[in-house]
Amino acid sequence: MDNSSFSDDLRRYVGLLWHWAWLLTLITVLAAGAAYLVSQRLTPVYEASTTLLISEASSNQTADYTSILTSERLARTYAAMMTKQPVLEAVIAELGLEMDLEDLEEAVTVQTVRDTQLIEVFAEDTHPLRAAQIANTIFTVFDAQNRALQASRFATSKESLEAQLDEVNAQINRASASLAELPEGELAERDRLESSLAQYRQTYAGLLTSYEEIRVAEAQATSNVVQVEPAQPPDEPVRPRVAVNTLLAGMVGFMLAVGGVFLVEALDNTLRTPDDVTRALGLPVLGVIAEHDVEDGHLVTLALPRSPIAEAFRSLRTNLQFASVDRPLVKLLITSPGPGEGKSTVAANLAAVLAQSGKRVTLLDADMRRPRVHRLYGLPNRHGLSGLFVEAHVALNGAMQMTPMENLSAITTGELPPNPSELLGSEKMNEIISQVMQRSDVLVIDSPPVMLVTDSAVLSQRVDGVLLVLRQGETNLEFARQSVEALRRVGANLLGVVLNGVPARSGRYGYYNYQGSKDTYADYYGEDGHKQNLGRKRGWLGLLRRRSAGSGPEAASHRPPNAESDRRG
Repeated sequence: MDNSSFSDDLRRYVGLLWHWAWLLTLITVLAAGAAYLVSQRLTPVYEASTTLLISEASSNQTADYTSILTSERLARTYAAMMTKQPVLEAVIAELGLEMDLEDLEEAVTVQTVRDTQLIEVFAEDTHPLRAAQIANTIFTVFDAQNRALQASRFATSKESLEAQLDEVNAQINRASASLAELPEGELAERDRLESSLAQYRQTYAGLLTSYEEIRVAEAQATSNVVQVEPAQPPDEPVRPRVAVNTLLAGMVGFMLAVGGVFLVEALDNTLRTPDDVTRALGLPVLGVIAEHDVEDGHLVTLALPRSPIAEAFRSLRTNLQFASVDRPLVKLLITSPGPGEGKSTVAANLAAVLAQSGKRVTLLDADMRRPRVHRLYGLPNRHGLSGLFVEAHVALNGAMQMTPMENLSAITTGELPPNPSELLGSEKMNEIISQVMQRSDVLVIDSPPVMLVTDSAVLSQRVDGVLLVLRQGETNLEFARQSVEALRRVGANLLGVVLNGVPARSGRYGYYNYQGSKDTYADYYGEDGHKQNLGRKRGWLGLLRRRSAGSGPEAASHRPPNAESDRRG
């Protein structure tokens, strides 16, 4: 992808986001506001934590690498055991908690610190003090249960040795008592008792040594659980995090809105910008007309001749003059793919600005299905084009009506016939056009939509050029392509496109993106064409264009954007 293409795409995406900025902002604010209100209504949850150290007992004076690894594995084992039923039930019983085992299990989280012998115990509750009590009690309960479990392994051996020590000790006591009561003359008995007493004492010493060895082994095999950092009641809740929830909801809302905008744009099959028209149809855009109210008998070029919209029609007139330099355009057909795209309005205003240039112009309403020209000019429609077909010799008397604009005549449809296509394709139509051209310099024909009837295709072969009117944001792309193909199949000379109905201030698709600043023009000229106060607010785009227009300050100060001289307009 070259840099120009990348820049065009970037501008297009930025323009798209700017066009829908109001929607993106609205959805972002609504999402963030909803998250804020919901977060404010949620019950705050507090979290307390305690840190435990697990050390595996070793017979060595210093801990070696193996004992450290064993302690780490043991820490993971203990972490799993702390969330089991015996520990949690004991915590509920000791603290008198009014919650189920499942609720406490969800409120407690135990995890090991990686590559260490540490265990972190987290407890959540709606009361900060109770959260700390739960975390500390888990340690005390587990430590007691762990010591009892490890002590049970040596209990049998210790009890057996203790019983033997008690028995041998009793024998020693009896032998000592007998020896003390023995008379002095019985030497043989005394020797026997002293010998037995020494043997008993030796046996007792051996049993005591074995008992101490078991105690030492028990101490060495018992793993220590030490509470390094007791849990303290927290000051701030961990949920809900109002600021974070609001920010995340706003970001999610914004991203969803952006995704929706791009999805709508991808699914939108209408023509919106001149670039879209040129890229899709391969035709130049000769005019961009802003959306404006159309009232019968009040054409914008007649009622507001100095308005930006009237200037846009003058720009269209100029572009048409350059569209065919070698072959002057004296017969011009105006049509559109479908109804409601403003072709009749464009035809009437274009005829008016052509007449303003000093040429004799006739506007012929050939839409004998839904005529519109007579309403736009406020003319009667009793006699018109349909009546000319029944005359033996074509005479335009009564059919060609003068309009409020000098040099501009109009031929309305008259009574609507049942067979318009046959009439427009007859030789009589050639005679009518020939008669009109004897009295006119330019003929503008308003014809029906291309895709509905064949009238436009028939008439396109009798004119010098065809102008296709499309409505921004409404004309379907495929519909427009089919219209262009239908006209090209009959050999029509397609001059270009008029993009009609462009919003006046819509950011990306704005009319003044193509035509200049309305504020600047309206501030400089009044509707009567007189110079106004220049101290009012100016649009920056219009200001730049005025500074760049002409050869000097005076020229720039007296020429509005795209305006022609009073002699030509």
